[in-house]
Amino acid sequence: MTADRSDDSDATNIDEQLPTDRESPVGQPVVRGDADVTGQRAREAVQFDPDDPESLADAAETVRKFADNTVGGEDHVYMLRGAAACAALVRGEGSYKAAAERAGGEATVAFIRKWARVHDLPQSIRRHVAMGHVAPTAAKHIARVAGNARFLLAFAVLDADLTVREVRTIASDVNGGTPIEAALDDHGVTVGEITVTLPADAYQQLRREAALQNTDPDELVSDALDEYF
Repeated sequence: MTADRSDDSDATNIDEQLPTDRESPVGQPVVRGDADVTGQRAREAVQFDPDDPESLADAAETVRKFADNTVGGEDHVYMLRGAAACAALVRGEGSYKAAAERAGGEATVAFIRKWARVHDLPQSIRRHVAMGHVAPTAAKHIARVAGNARFLLAFAVLDADLTVREVRTIASDVNGGTPIEAALDDHGVTVGEITVTLPADAYQQLRREAALQNTDPDELVSDALDEYF
């Protein structure tokens, strides 16, 4: 299955607001079904259709098993499948409460809500979850914050190697009113700071051009990215 990048790649101008929620249909295995991300397991990707009674029954069974046995916590694709089932079941049943009652077992309202939110994260974040770069347990806390803070917190996990505990604390601080930049700074993370490895010739030209323009490489890279996006 080819990945549909409609979730958060529609913005062509850097000034446009990037979509911070899922845009592809609920339950569709956009990431799980992408062989570039999940390899051969893409063939196992299951679509949960909240409007199909049989598919909804599969979602309910998946949620029940997922809630009863989350020992697959290191299996990122398994966790994303469980999240997809939670989201589809909520959509199909109409509420978190009804979804929990339909699933039964250990599936509580809180459990289903947390994982359904993970399914609703934009695709660029879900892809990092599927590839193991962002732990599913960290994704649950990233999903707690809204707007652009989701991107900044998720990408801070990649660039600053934040722990799940740190992600949880930052999410709580943001929801308590602390700006995301300040919350990250409290944990030693500078928003926008990233290490990039360049080929030797590109590195040489970047340094040379920065010196000739009496600026620094950061400014040149930023200008180039502005033009690219």
